[in-house]
Amino acid sequence: MSNHDAEIIDGNLDSSILRSIECLKNDQLIGMPTETVYGLAALASSTPGVKKIFEVKQRPTSHPLILHLAGFEELDKWAIEIPKYAKDLGKHFWPGPLTIILQRSNLVCDEITGGRNTVAIRVPNHSVALRLLSKLNDGLVAPSANRFGKVSPTSAHHVVADLGSDIALVLDGGHCAVGIESTILDCTRAQIQILRAGAITKNEIEEIAKLNVDESDGEARASGMLEKHYAPNCKVVVAENSAQAVTRQIELENAGVRAAVLDFCDNINLYAKQLYAELRLADANDIAVVVAVLPAGNGLAEAIRDRLTKAAASDQS
Repeated sequence: MSNHDAEIIDGNLDSSILRSIECLKNDQLIGMPTETVYGLAALASSTPGVKKIFEVKQRPTSHPLILHLAGFEELDKWAIEIPKYAKDLGKHFWPGPLTIILQRSNLVCDEITGGRNTVAIRVPNHSVALRLLSKLNDGLVAPSANRFGKVSPTSAHHVVADLGSDIALVLDGGHCAVGIESTILDCTRAQIQILRAGAITKNEIEEIAKLNVDESDGEARASGMLEKHYAPNCKVVVAENSAQAVTRQIELENAGVRAAVLDFCDNINLYAKQLYAELRLADANDIAVVVAVLPAGNGLAEAIRDRLTKAAASDQS
C-alpha cells in the first residue's frame, strides 16, 4: 500500500465497480457502502484478503465476520442444513439489515468464522453493494470499516478518516440509510436467539418465522456482542431523558468540561442515521463528554440503546 489515503470513487459508475473488482481479486481491501454502515470488504474466497481485514481492523481473529451475498438464491452455496424458517426469513427480509447465522458449507474458510462451524450471512440493501456483488460470482466479507471497537462509519469520508492508506479505495454510496448495524439472528440452536439488536425487530422476526425468539446467552460469538464497543475518543454517558441530559451537561460545563447532548428521541430513524456521525463530530470538535439520551421502545430504539450503553461502557478517562 502507498502512504496516500485511499481514493473515494463514485460507486454508481461501472468503471468504479470494475476497479473495485480488480482490487478485490488482487487480495486488496475496499470500503463498501451498505444500508447499515460502510463495510471493509474482501473476497470471501481470498484467504489473504480475509486475513488482512483482521490486521487492518486490529480485530481478534476469533471474532467472526459477516458474509455478504448478492441474493437469497446464493444461500445454499454457503450454508447447509438450513431450517425452513431461516429460508422464510431470508426471502422476506433480504435485501435488508438482517444477518442469519447458519451451519457453514465447505466453501466458507475458517478465517471468516473464527474457526466455528457456523457462518453469519446477509444480503445488503444498497444498490452499489448489490451491483458489486452481482458481478463477482463470489461473496464478500465486510465488517464495519473502522478499527475494532471504535465508532462505525456511515459515510465514505469516515472510512478514509479511520483507515487511510490501509485500503485500496472506497466506493461512495452516500450516507447510510439505516446507520445502525444489522440485527443478528442465531438459527443454529434449538431456540432462535437475537445476538445483536438492529432495525428488524424481534416481533417482525417472530411473525415471519412463526417461532418464539430468545435473547442471547453464552459467549460472544457475533459482531457487537462484547460489552464494550462502538466507542468514540470522547467519554459517553447516558441519560434517561432530555431534562436529565441537559442538567448533566450544565454540571460538566460548570466544572470546566466541554460537553454536548445527543438527543434525537423524537425521531428514532434520524437518531439511528445520525448516531455515529454525531459521535465522530464530537471528537472532531474536542468535546470531552457526550451526554446521550436513551430512547424508549423496540426495534431501532433498542438498537440505539445497545450501541450507546456499550459506548459508555468503554474504558475512557
